[in-house]
Amino acid sequence: MSPAILLSFLIGYFLILIIIAFATSKKSSDNSTFFVANRNSKWYLVAFGMIGTALSGVTFISVPGEVGAPAGNQFQYFQFILGNAVGFIIIATVLLPLYYRMNLTSIYSYIEQRLGHYSYKTAASIFLISRTIGSAFRLYLVVIVLQRFIFDSYGVPFWATVLISLLLIWSYTFKGGLKTIIITDTLQTFFLVLSVFLTLYFICSSLNLDIPQTFETIKNSGYSRIFFFDDFLTNGFHFSKAFIGGIFVTIAMTGLDQDLMQKNLSMKTIGEAQKNMFTFTGIFVVLNIFFLSVGALLYIFATKNGIEIPLDHITGKPRTDFLFPEIALNHLSVVPAIIFMLGLTAATFATTDSALTALTTSFCVDFLQMDKGDQQNSRESVSKRHTVHVAFSLLMFVTIILFNAFNDESVVKGIFKVASYTYGPLLGLYSFGLFVRNRGLHDKFVPVICILSPALCYILNDNSATLLGGYTFSVELILINGLITFIGLLLISKRTDQQTKF
Repeated sequence: MSPAILLSFLIGYFLILIIIAFATSKKSSDNSTFFVANRNSKWYLVAFGMIGTALSGVTFISVPGEVGAPAGNQFQYFQFILGNAVGFIIIATVLLPLYYRMNLTSIYSYIEQRLGHYSYKTAASIFLISRTIGSAFRLYLVVIVLQRFIFDSYGVPFWATVLISLLLIWSYTFKGGLKTIIITDTLQTFFLVLSVFLTLYFICSSLNLDIPQTFETIKNSGYSRIFFFDDFLTNGFHFSKAFIGGIFVTIAMTGLDQDLMQKNLSMKTIGEAQKNMFTFTGIFVVLNIFFLSVGALLYIFATKNGIEIPLDHITGKPRTDFLFPEIALNHLSVVPAIIFMLGLTAATFATTDSALTALTTSFCVDFLQMDKGDQQNSRESVSKRHTVHVAFSLLMFVTIILFNAFNDESVVKGIFKVASYTYGPLLGLYSFGLFVRNRGLHDKFVPVICILSPALCYILNDNSATLLGGYTFSVELILINGLITFIGLLLISKRTDQQTKF
């Protein structure tokens, strides 16, 4: 596939997004529009657009690549997805009613009202750090593909590719914010879903398989095992670890995350928001089955055609993240290559544009208090919001550069590993707020607890085989992190006769 063709496609794609951004923000570009889209979003648009935000390029590339990884992953990731589905239901039935009852713009305002000022700033800071790192990881994945298959041919350095990508995202999000994102994410999700089904079609055609043969081939391939119940102590794929981890990772990374919740809070009523979440959950589960199926077919195709897992330029090790782009861009025809690039671009930029909007919203509301007072939509506050938007774009740029220098594993592993440490304290804070009554915190000590908890988790994870009789942690580590935070909060609390309002 010619780099010039791919580059032309990317330029055209972003021109479309910029036109949409101009059309959606020309009437109003104030803070109310940017933060919550004037609370007038259509639930079906949000539900569909959230698919692109939740899946990202990680699901598009890294999940299929992991199916045939040397560790024998197969379809074990679907155990985690089942846990995700339960987590989404908990969010819809427990957290969303709370957020709507309090009429929140930033979900961390709940922590301020329930636990206090320092707890509130700590929760918002945890989100800013967690989402910046997680979104940088996701964008990194598409950037290394763009670098390898397009910009290396023109001698463009990696840092410049990252900067160009972030400038393009900033160009269509800085003005309209959430109002623009809801429309662009709907379009990008459509491209993502279309590319998944078309990719399946083109690979099946290359393997001369019809639909019944495809199901049978995947079933008999050795890649389709879903449930793993053996070796509980040392197997990170064990069903209980993946399923429980999936529940709490979802609650933390979605329900306690300003990014995806900001979209839910842009609707008129709680009923519409819940309808959105239930619809989104069903589509999310089904699409992940197709992504795993793509992974199995990729490895079948690679085996048949003698294609090896590509090597990482930096580490020299096989990198499963590169298998999908390698086959799509170098071993299929022009149309499948363009379809692949369309899906990858749509998936990753739908995630990053949403994240930059949420990060800007959280900082403006939680630290600059832009949702309060008569000047919340003044020219000065809008100017400050633009500055914050640029600052988070630059911060993400630095994070990606650092990640590129040190990462040597699948990005999907990196994302959930970091999330186990960074989002865990949010689980503890919200659990304390929701379930502990008649106890007040020594609020100033909360930041210390939220720093100590991930540190203790890191030590525990690093020595678990010795301390716990051979047990090794997987994504369920986030639950331990939340539990340690919760216990720490209990230790710095005292009984009070004051009744909690929420």
